Amino acid sequence: MPSLNPAFIDDSSWERGNVFIDEAQEVRIHYIDCPSLHPSKNEAPHPESKQSDTILLIHGFPNTSYQWRHVITPLATSGYRVIAPDYRGAGASSHPSSGYDKLTLASDLHSLIYQHIGITSPVHIVGHDIGGMIAHAYAFLFPQDTLSVSWGECPLPGSQPYESGFKHSPGMWHFTFHQQLDLPEALVHGRERIYLKHFYDRLCINPVAITDQDLDVYVSSFAQPGAMRCGFALYRAFPQDAVDNQRMLKEQGKSKVPACSLSGAESLLLEVAESQTKEFYESVEVATVQKSGHWCAEENPADFVKNVVLFVGTHNGNGSSD
Repeated sequence: MPSLNPAFIDDSSWERGNVFIDEAQEVRIHYIDCPSLHPSKNEAPHPESKQSDTILLIHGFPNTSYQWRHVITPLATSGYRVIAPDYRGAGASSHPSSGYDKLTLASDLHSLIYQHIGITSPVHIVGHDIGGMIAHAYAFLFPQDTLSVSWGECPLPGSQPYESGFKHSPGMWHFTFHQQLDLPEALVHGRERIYLKHFYDRLCINPVAITDQDLDVYVSSFAQPGAMRCGFALYRAFPQDAVDNQRMLKEQGKSKVPACSLSGAESLLLEVAESQTKEFYESVEVATVQKSGHWCAEENPADFVKNVVLFVGTHNGNGSSD
């Protein structure tokens, strides 16, 4: 049986950028930007052709924008401009000391795409794991700028599944561990490879999804000074995230943004994905990536792309993306 995972990463059409999104120039965001591509020639469309919608991909932890390496170009070939940033504290972005609540992270990305990249129309948001929490915050903060939101593989702080079970579940032991001050940094320092590989292996059903070479990329990112601290800070913000999510639901009611619950078919989180999404959104569809555990875009990229394109295609705005 052929591998689900392509060995070659087609990044020939990608552009990379780094921009400061704050006046103090303390928060620098790195991003990948891939234009909508001609499906047959893998070329950017003619300037006079119909402008495409944009998909914003938001990675999880312990990941970076590298998580999307196998899906960026296929999504672009399907007719979408694709932007994949490293959110603050991750990958090639800067590692500030604060700002890891999901409302702040969502605001960072909104500023990135509208004030710095120059997007002028609503976008599709796709988030995984921690990125799913950020995607949810984005949809609630900026509904007018969100065509659709696809998110999953995360028990959302403030949701019924999180508060009643996952918050203290033995299977989510790292939620508690990461929220301790200083201790995780001290124990993981110099052992990043052991710790990260444990995450990938424990939640993966496709053993070739994250190769030794891929692991090298992730380890080099998270071995940077401050990188693991920033990763743990994402979890230390969960109590505030819970308050924010419950407050927004109470004040705004369920979001009218079209939502897709996107999970791996073999994921431990699949059982609560639909009910959790329906707790916060009026219009909900459910999509599962076959032959995949937690790391959907890496375990079965082709089916991930198929599910995303199928959902966002029913909610296209076909507005200007630049």
